[in-house]
Amino acid sequence: MDPHPDRAARPSRPPHLPAPGPRDPRAGRTTRGTLTTRDRRAPRDPAGRLRAAVTRATTVLAALLVAAVGLTACGGDPLATGGGDDGTVTVGAANFPESEIVAQLYVLTLRDAGVDADLRAGIGSRDVYLSALQAGDIDVVPEYSGNLAQYYAADDERELRQLGPGADGRAVDRVLDRVLPDSLETGDPARAESKDAYRVLRSVAQEHHLKTLSDLAGLDRVRIAGNPELATRPYGPDGIASVYGVDRDRLSVTPVSDGGGPLTVTALTDGTVEVADVYTTSPVTDRTGHAVDTVTLADPKNLILPQNVLPVMRRDRLPQHARDRLRDVQFALTTKDLLDMNRRSSGEEKAEPETIARDWLMRKGLIGA
Repeated sequence: MDPHPDRAARPSRPPHLPAPGPRDPRAGRTTRGTLTTRDRRAPRDPAGRLRAAVTRATTVLAALLVAAVGLTACGGDPLATGGGDDGTVTVGAANFPESEIVAQLYVLTLRDAGVDADLRAGIGSRDVYLSALQAGDIDVVPEYSGNLAQYYAADDERELRQLGPGADGRAVDRVLDRVLPDSLETGDPARAESKDAYRVLRSVAQEHHLKTLSDLAGLDRVRIAGNPELATRPYGPDGIASVYGVDRDRLSVTPVSDGGGPLTVTALTDGTVEVADVYTTSPVTDRTGHAVDTVTLADPKNLILPQNVLPVMRRDRLPQHARDRLRDVQFALTTKDLLDMNRRSSGEEKAEPETIARDWLMRKGLIGA
């Protein structure tokens, strides 16, 4: 499922391609605990990487041309004013609320650190905002570790295999080290993770003793509410069957095209399904707006790829003191924090991303009043 269209590692994040979570230190950087340059390694297959680069460049150029035509026609191109060549650091955001909230965390933190920073929101799909980053139209953008790795490994089957079921945060980190363009670098991943999660009603979990995905084997049938593409995702029914030993014939997907939103949750509460695929940072509410008490089934074998929130930056664009301040934000940010912020955005309050970000930063003591 993927409510955030370009958050997906599918390569579809894009939207809701599962993120934030592995709470362990990650390997693969030259210095632990700081926002540092990744160790660049020699490509194992120069010819293959050249072909991949040409393919990706062609795809990206086409995406940019389409976006440019459409945005110019409506007079709302978020990239129209260019990047930060005048000394201003431009933080980009994709076109969904969570991305803008995290981007505001970065903007407000940079300003508090004495850096002239602004926000370029609503840029669009992953193809567009990563192309803008590489072109220098923006300088920083929030991303999700697993989706980012899958995007840059899309033309390399060997790297993609490293991101299959069982891949943990360190595996994602190692792939990123090898596939991230030399012009870019990432900051440390936050503990916050925004990724697909399988939920069941708490009452059902208690009745059938459901704690992990393997416990689904005890049910006579397992109907899963989720976006239609869940049926063919590696972490969908085929993955649950092969990794956790659940009878494949008992597993099915009931398509609900709201990215794990209220309609998906309502399918769970009205008994249409036994399981719902809802993002870890999405409030679990039904279509009446009421919170629903659910249990997230544990995934100890990492069927679902880690999706930690992290900043992707133009290499060496930020001064070290600014990088240190972003590191502090990353260290403090948790999945629950993002869930609470999303609840403020999508619930009755309908708070603005800047307000949500400022309140959280001040509460954590990360910026001044």
